[in-house]
Amino acid sequence: MAKVVWMAGIEYVSGALCKCGKKGQHTHDKMLLATHRRAATTNPDCNRLYVRSQVTRKTAPTEDELFARIRFSTVAQMVRTRSRDLSKITADQRAFIAQKDLAGGKKTMKAWYWMVCGDEYDAQHPRG
Repeated sequence: MAKVVWMAGIEYVSGALCKCGKKGQHTHDKMLLATHRRAATTNPDCNRLYVRSQVTRKTAPTEDELFARIRFSTVAQMVRTRSRDLSKITADQRAFIAQKDLAGGKKTMKAWYWMVCGDEYDAQHPRG
């Protein structure tokens, strides 16, 4: 296994350092991924680098996956529209603040919008 030695001042690197390009783009065909593990161990080598080749899907998306994609894009559009609707902003802010500190309440306005719009979508499109 390779060992990574960092320059002075760099504690660690984590995440995708080089992503695979999309089809038709002149970019890399491999992904370079760095991970850093914080654990109470005696091993000082907690950094890892991985190279992953681009993966092409071999199966068609399932009905559930297609439903999830459509639901996500529709709810995202609903959130975008509702958050910019001046006639609803004041009432939405009051409703958000009222539930924010309750058990199970959403802590951000965006999360609250996603909950409300997701519930509205689910009511209009029951899944059997």
